[in-house]
Amino acid sequence: MTAARPARVAAPGSASFDLHTLGWRAFQDLCAAVIRTVWGQSAHAFADSNDGGRDGAFYGIWHNPANGEAARDLPDGPFVLQCKHTKKPDATLSESDLEEEFAKIPALVADGLCRSYALMTNARVTGRSEARIRSRLLAAGVEYPLVFDGHWICDTIAEHQKLRLFVPRVYGLGDLAQILDGRAYEQASVLLEAARDQVAAFVITEPYRKAAQALKDHGFVLLLGDPAVGKSVIAMMLALAAADNWECLTVKARTASELVAHWNPNEPGQFFWVDDAFGAVRHEEQLTQDWARSMPHINAAIGKGARVVLTSRSYIYREARPLLKEYAYPRLREQQVIVDVEDLTLDERRHILYNHITGGDQPAEVKKTMKPFLDQAATAEPFRPEMARRLGLRAFTGRLTLTGPGITEFMTHPKQFLRDVYGELGPDQQAALALVYAAAPDGSLASPLTLDEAQRDIIVRAGATPAGVARGLEALTGSFLQVTAPPLGQPGWAFRHPTLWEGFASWVATQTHLLTVLLDGLTDSALLRRVDCEDEDAEEKNGTLLRVPPPLYRPVAERLAKILREPFTGEKWRNRGGLSVSTDRYNEHRGRKTSVHMFLSRRSSDSFLRTYLDVDPGLPDRMLNFNSYLSAVSQPDVLARLHQAGLLSEPVRLRAVERVAELAVGTPDSGWLTDSAWEILLTAGERAALMQKVREELVPNLEDSYYLLEDEREPGYDPIGRSLDGYEKAFEKEGDRVTAEVFAEAARRRASVPEKDWDYDYPGEEYHRPISGTSLAPPADSGRSVFDDIDQ
Repeated sequence: MTAARPARVAAPGSASFDLHTLGWRAFQDLCAAVIRTVWGQSAHAFADSNDGGRDGAFYGIWHNPANGEAARDLPDGPFVLQCKHTKKPDATLSESDLEEEFAKIPALVADGLCRSYALMTNARVTGRSEARIRSRLLAAGVEYPLVFDGHWICDTIAEHQKLRLFVPRVYGLGDLAQILDGRAYEQASVLLEAARDQVAAFVITEPYRKAAQALKDHGFVLLLGDPAVGKSVIAMMLALAAADNWECLTVKARTASELVAHWNPNEPGQFFWVDDAFGAVRHEEQLTQDWARSMPHINAAIGKGARVVLTSRSYIYREARPLLKEYAYPRLREQQVIVDVEDLTLDERRHILYNHITGGDQPAEVKKTMKPFLDQAATAEPFRPEMARRLGLRAFTGRLTLTGPGITEFMTHPKQFLRDVYGELGPDQQAALALVYAAAPDGSLASPLTLDEAQRDIIVRAGATPAGVARGLEALTGSFLQVTAPPLGQPGWAFRHPTLWEGFASWVATQTHLLTVLLDGLTDSALLRRVDCEDEDAEEKNGTLLRVPPPLYRPVAERLAKILREPFTGEKWRNRGGLSVSTDRYNEHRGRKTSVHMFLSRRSSDSFLRTYLDVDPGLPDRMLNFNSYLSAVSQPDVLARLHQAGLLSEPVRLRAVERVAELAVGTPDSGWLTDSAWEILLTAGERAALMQKVREELVPNLEDSYYLLEDEREPGYDPIGRSLDGYEKAFEKEGDRVTAEVFAEAARRRASVPEKDWDYDYPGEEYHRPISGTSLAPPADSGRSVFDDIDQ
């Protein structure tokens, strides 16, 4: 039974938003959003160089809708909207402030461009001033003059959810209690406090509009982009808008299994947000496999009204995509819900840079010196909003040369700047960052701070004190660190951005006095995700991990071996809501072992593997205990990497070949045909012999196969059917069309086997409907420099 909604919060008084904190262009865009979203009108911006009295203005032909919602006392015909913004709080607009506009209006009227004239301002307008302004407009030839002051704009924002959905920055400008119900208010307040400066600096971009539209149309969006381009900020703004528009409660999950565990079928208003869904720095295959297994349940959640937002770095998603089985969620395949957040226009880049510098702590004289170079900085490739944020903060710019080349270098080469910055921090602050880095990557350094022996050792090696570290944590909060709390994480401190802890890893690897103790202080989870043991001259990959030097290989190997030897104790399965799902404890246990396999197969040098085998000589034999499905298991990857390093004995390799032959026929499983591990482990002769074994032993028994005829298919995911397709293509490629057709017929029969019934409805198009109305595209650039008032 669905719980009753709590009463709406109603703070006393009218809604109020700090519109004076907006820049002139942001206020103009807000006015344009009112035209389109609230009034349903199409309008165009004029360039300042030839404004004809329309500075910061829009023009169009007014069309009143049949329902009268957007009439606002204006008849059909040409209209002009004039925007007047002031950065002074509690300013009052007077008749004299509009003398220049009054002088130019007769020409607009004479040209047939201005039958109606609407003035919007964030300032106050007294009754006497409004009467005088309207009188002057009438005298200039305007038939229908209207004046909308800051109070009217604030009321309009509070009344229209759709407006806030596409102008979410206003959530950071006013009292949330004026517009949100009780529980949504509580969670939105946490989101806002966690990143108030990011909300204040947010710019409505085309990627955000696409994401918001996809979330409303389909209930799902995947945000892609390189590091520091704003994926998480867009996700946060969508969470704020969802709390308002759909009364959603935010759940910030870490994995697909965690999302499923927190889904409540009786609660239609849930917003699930998963950052770095397929790995934070590199692709973590166990996370992707978890998404593939969980997709039927996630589809069901979306069908019940949940909204889901995932973020991922583009290069990680490219590796994850083949494993995601996109046919399990057709909208992924159709590219309807994937948004590239790097697709920013030059105008959007300028707005982002403007907002971050305006909201930062740079002195006025520094902003004035920067001002001539900011248009050039907005053209930097690549353009990273996170670097724009750092440009506005003194903590990051101590060594910055305030010239065009200096600022551009800062925007495009963040790692070197970060290394320099970390090196200049004091011991207390360096120790504070080391403690946060050593904490679990999915969580944070716990608050209140209670130090264990390993953490005290880090502090001593850094030359710091516990009291100094406590002060350092406070001093770094807001620049390098952020305070976390539910639903964003457990109470504590975390790096504000992944690139900040990547930069710290790059710096700390050069600090021999910290490296040993920091490795000891890393949790197992952090060790598996943030460390590699590759050769020092190995090609640098996307993302920065803490590279361990050879003298420290053995302690790392001993910790990995301990993880692999851990037995699982406890209940393996439990039933929740009619679905058989792994317990969190078992998922964690299995995921840790898979992570070690990935570490050994992808992030280990030959030298490290030799060290590891000295510690754990039984590893190769244990890696033979793999089952179907071959495209999902991780043990063959370890065997292949050992074989490449010359560390796999021939008897063990032959036993692996025997095992894959059993699965190829018995399951059946065609994953060996395409998996890269088996390209390394199988000789050409063994591959040919295995194909012949499939032809002789599997083909005659296809009609009687229990798996083919009886085993139910999971909704949207059928690995047996996929294996049949794989064999069909392989024999077709060999020219054996007769055998290929046998597998094709078997695949058709397999497709007729009923799917499992999860007892939940699946997503249909009836729940998430497209937004109707006018285009939400922004107006064209007005021509006036966005940075015109940045030093005011």
